[in-house]
Amino acid sequence: MDTNNPATEPLAFSAEERAAVYRAIDERRDMRHFSGGVVAQEVMQRLLQAAHHAPSVGLMQPWRFIRMQSRERRIGLHRMVEQERILTARAMGEREDEFMRLKVQGVLDAAEVLVVALPPGREQHIFGRRTLPEMDLASAACAIQNLWLAARCEGLGMGWVSLFDPAALADFLALPTGAKPIAVLCLGPVDAFYAAPMLQEQKWAARASLADMVYEDSWGQPSVS
Repeated sequence: MDTNNPATEPLAFSAEERAAVYRAIDERRDMRHFSGGVVAQEVMQRLLQAAHHAPSVGLMQPWRFIRMQSRERRIGLHRMVEQERILTARAMGEREDEFMRLKVQGVLDAAEVLVVALPPGREQHIFGRRTLPEMDLASAACAIQNLWLAARCEGLGMGWVSLFDPAALADFLALPTGAKPIAVLCLGPVDAFYAAPMLQEQKWAARASLADMVYEDSWGQPSVS
């Protein structure tokens, strides 16, 4: 946005509102440590409404949220995640032990756990997907990001868990043929937010420089802007 162009001013948020939006983006973390508690029903509805206001290709709205309320079902989900965690660790080779020391999920600790699934019948939506059918997944990811940012604004942590076998989880949740689970979201109160991404704090990886991610006109050409 060109903040020096008067034409943009009627459409822009106030300075305080902009600061709040950018703060939520900057301080959002993929949380793994939760402090139990509950998420009030009215807050949960605000969060889900924020997710439901996400953009989607062709307005297909390819997101379905399954709230895992039963402790027994949560334990079953936890077992599935742990099984995949072990398999993932084995695939890490020399980093297996290091990976196993990481906390990768909070299914049993978080106040709320949601499974996000793509619904069946997505092939009927051609608008914007004829050459890029994966835009259903991209659209659902936008909904998850909306939920994540809204949760941060509410002072709640959220973590996206992708350690599961999609076919096994689909069977566990009795999803209809053609539906596909894409995320297990752990959501709820936390004692504190990580000062930096947890994997960065744990020396697993580091955030790349933005300059290395922006090209101009063709691949690999550094931007001069």
